Amino acid sequence: METWIYCTIDELGDVIGGATPSTKNENYWSGNISWITPKDLSRFSGRYISRGERNISMAGLNSCSSKLIPRNSILFSSRAPIGYVGIAANDLCTNQGFKSIVPSETTDSLFLYYLLKYNTERIESLGSGTTFKEVSGSTMKGVVVFIPKKKDVQISIGRILSSIDEKIELNQRINDNLAA
Repeated sequence: METWIYCTIDELGDVIGGATPSTKNENYWSGNISWITPKDLSRFSGRYISRGERNISMAGLNSCSSKLIPRNSILFSSRAPIGYVGIAANDLCTNQGFKSIVPSETTDSLFLYYLLKYNTERIESLGSGTTFKEVSGSTMKGVVVFIPKKKDVQISIGRILSSIDEKIELNQRINDNLAA
């Protein structure tokens, strides 16, 4: 029997918030860096996202507190609404509506994606705010989860769940083609 442990999200990887460059400066926009918003994920039905509606430039990235998030990091919308989840298909950055997780060496990104999807309601319940609910970085870091200790077990679980999603996505594409 495999050993499972309780740990916090912070122990699984680095939690990174996003930001928005000034929209008044044209030099910050229309660059070649993918910039993702919760709205982009709201229209997205897959697991891996490579780009959103807009891109920013390197000057835009350097002008704000947004960071370039590496491929296979997990994007988790932390407000408006809480709980959209995606996997970065390439290096990209996000707006302030995200608490993304860059998995550590001992954490499988696919497993982490499914773990966050499974825990979305619980994470959402931890949100606070008067105008709209938001999950802070410190709250996200402190979320306690139950995981397999060994990465190879995480990888196996992630692969099984991913193969199910691949079949669902294929069926959706077939249905879309039939409806067209």
